[in-house]
Amino acid sequence: MKKICFLFIVIPFLLSIQSFAQLKPGFEPREYEEILGIYAHSTSDTSFSKGIPKPIHFKPESQSPTVGLENKWYLWINEKEKIAVFSIRGTVPNPTSWLANFYSAMIPAQGQMKFRSDYTFNYNFSKDPKAFVHVGWTLSTGALAESLLPKMEELTQLGYRDFIITGHSQGGAITYLVTAMLLEMNEANVWGEKLRIKSYASAAPKPGNLFFAYDYEHKTANGWAFNVVNAADWVPEVPFSIQTVHDFSSTNPFSDVSGFIKQQKFPKNLVFKKVYNKLEKPTAKSQKNFEKYLGKMAGKQVLKSIPEFESPAFVASNHYSRAGVFIILRPDENYQQLFPDVKEKIFQHHMLQPYYYLFKKEFAD
Repeated sequence: MKKICFLFIVIPFLLSIQSFAQLKPGFEPREYEEILGIYAHSTSDTSFSKGIPKPIHFKPESQSPTVGLENKWYLWINEKEKIAVFSIRGTVPNPTSWLANFYSAMIPAQGQMKFRSDYTFNYNFSKDPKAFVHVGWTLSTGALAESLLPKMEELTQLGYRDFIITGHSQGGAITYLVTAMLLEMNEANVWGEKLRIKSYASAAPKPGNLFFAYDYEHKTANGWAFNVVNAADWVPEVPFSIQTVHDFSSTNPFSDVSGFIKQQKFPKNLVFKKVYNKLEKPTAKSQKNFEKYLGKMAGKQVLKSIPEFESPAFVASNHYSRAGVFIILRPDENYQQLFPDVKEKIFQHHMLQPYYYLFKKEFAD
């Protein structure tokens, strides 16, 4: 009997010790809870961390300098199990940090971005030529990559093969791009052997277009990338998404109806053309305006922080799409009493405390 009791005590303990021995696919509540703790306790802001427990399995190891548009990563490690977590900082309360969000024209998912005469970011998030991404968050990714990639190389030399990329809010958007970049590098055997790369975005907005999402979801299939979202949080709704006929595949019959219109007899052809123009022109005009104000004009503000910055040419698209597997945290009546809708508190549902509350309710031990 004593041996049986001993086993009941020891076996769960051993399982808990080895639970982080190797990253596995699938949403793991215990991993996400640790990650919430990493978000909360990477900085000294007690209002941000209030009520969020500290990570158990991970300890802070280092952090990057503040670069780009107030961007920063924090490295936490489980030294025993050789697992590293790069946590990408989200938006901080200053205009430069917000500029990374508003600088939201689209660019190809492959290209070059110049930061300085001695640093050009050659990026590859997807091989699909139809895949486009957010220019501001690509800038942030490039700024962080200058120190993050050498740190990853250093960790692989120390025996690390398991990496978690994570971030909340803007940090979640950048997490998509960092993950996509690392997966492309992994496929190219940059580190000599394949690494296990898992992604936990949280409260992340939309990172790119539908074709980027297709490629990202294909590469992270079977449980290697998640975005945890509070259904009351507005941040995952952005950026603005405008779909024009140019966002369709070439085989989509709506991408070019000119042939169909020409086949119609007079006066039907004129009627169809007039109706089509009324439907197509407003979205095309809106897309151009978004590119003008949130691309070209916002880019002029970027130069004040990064004088030598050169962006790739924008693409004529603003068709943003959600990407990855979503873990939805659904508010209930009790939640609404604790965190009521208050017009003046625009981030009421976006902070870590409501996320942690809903997470614990959804994934109670």
